[in-house]
Amino acid sequence: MRRFPFLRRTAALLTLFLSLGQHALAADPQPYTVDLKPTGDPGLDAALKDSATLITLQDKAPVGGFALTQRARDDEARFQTALRAYGHYAGKITVTVNAIQLDDPGLPDTIDHAPAAPPVPVVVTIDPGPVFRLGHVTVTGPLPPGFTPALSIAQGQPAIAANVLAARDQLLGALREASYPLATVTLPDALLHRDRRTIDVAFLVATGPRADLGAIRFTGLRDVSEAFMRRRLLLAPGQPFSPSEIEKAREDLLSLGVFASVRIVPAEQLDANGDLPLQVDVEEQKRHAVDLGAAYSTDLGASLTAAWHHRNLFGGAEQLNISGAIQLGGDATTKPGGQLTAQFIRPSFLAHDQQLEISLSAIDQSLIPYDQKALIQRIGVTRKLSPHWSLQVGLMAEEEQITQEGAERPYAFVGVPVTLKFDTTKSLLDPANGVRAALSVTPTRSFINPGGFYAITQLSGSTYFDLEGNGRGVLALRGLVAQASGVGVFGLPPDQRLYAGGSATVRGFRYQSIGPMFPDGKPTGATAVSAGSVEFRQRFLESWGAAVFVDAGQASADGKPFTESWRVGAGAGLRYYTSIGPIRLDFAVPVNREPGGDSFEVYIGIGQAF
Repeated sequence: MRRFPFLRRTAALLTLFLSLGQHALAADPQPYTVDLKPTGDPGLDAALKDSATLITLQDKAPVGGFALTQRARDDEARFQTALRAYGHYAGKITVTVNAIQLDDPGLPDTIDHAPAAPPVPVVVTIDPGPVFRLGHVTVTGPLPPGFTPALSIAQGQPAIAANVLAARDQLLGALREASYPLATVTLPDALLHRDRRTIDVAFLVATGPRADLGAIRFTGLRDVSEAFMRRRLLLAPGQPFSPSEIEKAREDLLSLGVFASVRIVPAEQLDANGDLPLQVDVEEQKRHAVDLGAAYSTDLGASLTAAWHHRNLFGGAEQLNISGAIQLGGDATTKPGGQLTAQFIRPSFLAHDQQLEISLSAIDQSLIPYDQKALIQRIGVTRKLSPHWSLQVGLMAEEEQITQEGAERPYAFVGVPVTLKFDTTKSLLDPANGVRAALSVTPTRSFINPGGFYAITQLSGSTYFDLEGNGRGVLALRGLVAQASGVGVFGLPPDQRLYAGGSATVRGFRYQSIGPMFPDGKPTGATAVSAGSVEFRQRFLESWGAAVFVDAGQASADGKPFTESWRVGAGAGLRYYTSIGPIRLDFAVPVNREPGGDSFEVYIGIGQAF
């Protein structure tokens, strides 16, 4: 080689080239795949996956060999935490990177020299081992006289960390509900018995002094009267401290509609009298609001609505609402119509859970059965009997001019509507579970054409079944029975008669088209109506849903429900879910179509059909 220096230089360059080429194949940062082997417990598998930064940072933050090794070691500790949260205290975790154990000192260098393709495989194998169970569960520390802690955990149950923490919160909540606002419950000490596969849990309680409510201070009031707030507030100094009563009072204030937010904050320490002061923080909404609305159906046509609201007329959350609507014609109307309404609402009228409502409405509408021009006055008091029951008693007077079958007649009558309502649903526009029901009886005295007494009784209800437990699949049922007694069909003003057909009773049939007819085929109205609906609603994707439904109903002139032939409509629809409620598009057809009836109906609006 001495005689051939050229060959020596060539060999050195070749060696350097090969070395550089080898390093050029290595990737930095190093892509990798993760294979998290299932344990057989879906809940545990989900917790392990959620805790794995190897998975969450796989694409967001690729790293080199040393950092990838450390990431895997950190995940070992997270996996152990997840195992213990599910009661596995003897689990075994094995993590390999490129088939090399994490404790191999050469692992980072091996990763750094690995090529970019294929990615380095990370394999996680977990043997969860047996489930440990709760041993002795004890509460230590002085407890209030007569206070018996009711824990949601007991000896023999799986030692699941979330359940133990929930029991701690339950115990703390019970102590505070017993008027010990400064009570504390220390996070439990746990004693592990590996041989018995049990864990003893001990809660340490410090109750602090029992306390009543002290001075109550309001902040954030601008236009609402503080005197009204003190009358309305369901809390008073000297009342026993109770978190549930405080929350009930907060929700009650929020229900007035005048506040954007309400917070009731207890003080962190007792006052000189040993009571606990409260601070009520409120944020008032703007005094005035305007809203616009629109709906469409093939029978009633397009409906455009506008309303102006004053939320706090005299400082006591009184509402003044002025609304107007224009109906722009459909196949159940003969020309456009409209309505104008002024409504006054006063909360806490003579009693806390009592509300006064006064309204005046002017109506001009032209439907196929009749043309109507009317002035309607209503006054009513609604009493909340319980969280789910309410009773409304009112007085209604109506003067109107109605044209039917070419004859124009005046009508005047006064009614006393009494309505009992029951409602356990949580959403006005999109209920997923619960029951709504209403029974109303309206004794009425008619003064002209022909005059006399009659009464209209109506029982309606709907119920909702959440089939999936998350509100995405809902079965909804609806029923209606109504009857006018004491008078025949033609003893009733036409707008007081009962009708079926349309979105409120039987979709697929034109509004008011089911029931007795005049010789020219126009509805006469009835003295009894019954109807029912079955609807299944399924939500899919993030904001979309669909519904299928069947409606049935009948209307009779003999004053007895269920005596005429039933008309059935069926259909399907789409739903687009927004923050204020679903936008609904329904298409319905009559199953047993009447002669001359429509072949289909379309309905568009906000909120579910019922």
